[in-house]
Amino acid sequence: MATEATGTARRTEDIALDLLKFVAAQANVGSKASGATTGFGLPTAPKSDDQVTHLLELYAKCRQAVEAPLAK
Repeated sequence: MATEATGTARRTEDIALDLLKFVAAQANVGSKASGATTGFGLPTAPKSDDQVTHLLELYAKCRQAVEAPLAK
């Protein structure tokens, strides 16, 4: 983690969390009101376990994206 002399540097975890919030809001991920339509059938609500797993995977990808430039 890079820190500035002023101590105002944000942790990569915080930046990744903000990125996760943005991406999830734009993609409607984790929203209780969103339902997926499979084929021509009725919309089905995703299971909460599946939503949590998806959000954790997305957070891991966000952390990778944020930390990748720092690894060089």
